[in-house]
Amino acid sequence: MDPSIIVIGAGAAGLMAAGRAAETGSAHGVRVLVLEKMPEAGKKILVSGQGRCNVTNAAPLETFLMYFGRNGRFLRNAFHRFFRDELLALLERYGVATQVERGGRIFPASGQAADVRDALLRYASEHGASIRYQARIQGIETDAGAGRPRRVVGLRLADGGFVPTQAVILATGGASWPATGSTGDGYLMAQALGHTIVPLRPALAPLTVEERARAKALQGVSLRNVHCTLWAAKPGKEARPLQVPYPLPETGELLFTHFGVSGPLILSSALAAVDALRSGKTVTLSIDLKPGMTAEQVRARLQREFEQYPHRQLPTLLRGWVPGSLADVLAEMSFITGDRKVHTIRAEERETLATLLKDFRWHITGSLPLAASMVTAGGVSLKEVDPITFESRIVGGLYLAGEILDLAADTGGFNLQAAFSSGYLAGQAASEAVRAEG
Repeated sequence: MDPSIIVIGAGAAGLMAAGRAAETGSAHGVRVLVLEKMPEAGKKILVSGQGRCNVTNAAPLETFLMYFGRNGRFLRNAFHRFFRDELLALLERYGVATQVERGGRIFPASGQAADVRDALLRYASEHGASIRYQARIQGIETDAGAGRPRRVVGLRLADGGFVPTQAVILATGGASWPATGSTGDGYLMAQALGHTIVPLRPALAPLTVEERARAKALQGVSLRNVHCTLWAAKPGKEARPLQVPYPLPETGELLFTHFGVSGPLILSSALAAVDALRSGKTVTLSIDLKPGMTAEQVRARLQREFEQYPHRQLPTLLRGWVPGSLADVLAEMSFITGDRKVHTIRAEERETLATLLKDFRWHITGSLPLAASMVTAGGVSLKEVDPITFESRIVGGLYLAGEILDLAADTGGFNLQAAFSSGYLAGQAASEAVRAEG
C-alpha cells in the first residue's frame, strides 16, 4: 500500500517526525515511510557533540530562545508543546539515560551518540514506520484542484519512479557536514515549490585572518579565560562592537590555527562576523589576553617584573603570562628582539606590549566554507511556515522540520532540541491532517 506520509531524511528531525507520526496515526491506518539517501540513519547525530551527542540544554525556556537570536520566537510554541523534559522522557523510555554537564549541556550518560540514534530508530519502528535507505529523490510533486491551492501528491524518485502520498515531511538537514548526507538537497526541493531560501551561511565555523604568517606561527596554541570582541566598520566609518545574536560568556577558550582562529568563543561569534563581511564591512577581532586585569594593572605588573628580573630576555619573562610561542610573537610585535634584556626595553616599548596583552588584534577575512561549519544558517523562510504545525504556507501537505529552516543557534544542544521539537510537531500535525482527510 502507498504510504500516507513520507519523511525525507532520517536525521534527528526526520526520525522524530516519523516516530511521532506513526505513534499517533498507526492505529488509524496512517502509514509512514522514511526515505534516506545514505546507507544508514542519523549519521550527523553520530558525529554531533564529538561523538557523544549533546541532545539539549538545561537552560530555562526564555534563555533557550535567546540563543536563536531574532528567530527564536518562531520556536516558542514548539518548545511549549515538546521541549527538554518531553525529549528526555522519550529517550528514557527507549533506554537512554542522560546527564547534565558543563554549561548545562545534556548528553547520554553512556557518552555514545549511537544510543540516541538507535532510540529514535526504535521509536519509529515500534510504531510501524519503515525506512528505505539509499533512496534518492528528484522532487516533490504537487497538484491543484479547482478552487484550492497546490497540495502534495507524491514524490518523483531519481530513477523516475513515482510514489503517491498525502503528506511529505522535508527533514533533509542543512548544507554543512556533507559527508553525513547534509548536502542541501532539501533547499532545492523547497525552492522548486516556491519557497524563499534565506541565503545560506556558515554558522559555528572557524574564522580566517589576514595575518596568515602570524597565525601559522601560533598554530595549535590554545588559550583559556580570554575575552574576545569583534569590531566592524563600514568604509570610512568608525568601528563599532559587533553584536552577536545570542549571549556569550565573558571569557572562554580560543584556538589558533594555520588559517586563523577557532575554539568555542570564535565559533559562537562566527555568524555575526560572516554577516558583517557579507554586508561590506571590515571586521577586526580583539583578544584580551588578561581580562581579569585592567590596563593599568597590566602596566604595573609589567613594570614590577621588569624591575624584579632586569637580566631576563622578554620572551622568557612573558612565558609567565602566555604560552611560549605566543610570548615570542608578542615580543616580535613589540619590535623587541629576543636577545635583549628587559632592563634595556624603553617605556614606550613596554607600553606597546601592555596594549597587545589587552588588545591583540586580527583582521578577519572570512570563515571556513559552509561544508566545514557545524551548523547551516539560513534556509526556508520562517514567514512561509506555520509555527504551530510546521506546515508550508505555500504548499498543502508539505511540512518542514530541522535545519532546513532558517534557524541557527549557538553550540550547547540548542540546535538539536530545535530539530527534535520541530520534527515532533510536524509528525503529529501531518498525522492529524491525514486522519482528518480520511
